[in-house]
Amino acid sequence: MGAIKVHLFSTVDGVVDVPTWTFPYGFPEDLAAAVGALTADATGILLGRTTFEMFAPAWSTRTVEDDPGAPFFNDSAKYVVASQAPSVEWAHTTVLEGYDPDRVRALAAEGDLYVSGSVTLVRALLADRLVDELHLFVYPVAVGAGIRLFPEGGPETPLALLSASALSNGVAHLVYGPA
Repeated sequence: MGAIKVHLFSTVDGVVDVPTWTFPYGFPEDLAAAVGALTADATGILLGRTTFEMFAPAWSTRTVEDDPGAPFFNDSAKYVVASQAPSVEWAHTTVLEGYDPDRVRALAAEGDLYVSGSVTLVRALLADRLVDELHLFVYPVAVGAGIRLFPEGGPETPLALLSASALSNGVAHLVYGPA
């Protein structure tokens, strides 16, 4: 059975939407290594439609010379959870029509799945207790407004801290698993 490993960039006040606030902190080698470790064993990428539509044009034209992560993103099987077809195409993509936890479990049984962004999908995965590792990269900035992983009024979601480390750019890498 594979694991589902989620990767999100977050502010200290919990905002996880389009992370333009990460730009001033760069992408140092230790951050690249932490994200690379998440993708190293993954056999597939699981994304929501919105994140897929942002990733596809950004990654599909990159080569290993542009970014060492390009082969993983371009050559891996990609599964998109979408109630409507994505507006862009990307090689090795299968559209899963709507969220189905049993289908996700079946995919995870085939190998590790990497999830990035995709907040609506991640909320569903957490509610169904399908997330094995939740990797939060918490940036030392509060932005005051935006989409949060755990919205006001959402369900209680107990988690267990698996590890915590400080990165060279001031980002905290927190890893949680099911409690």
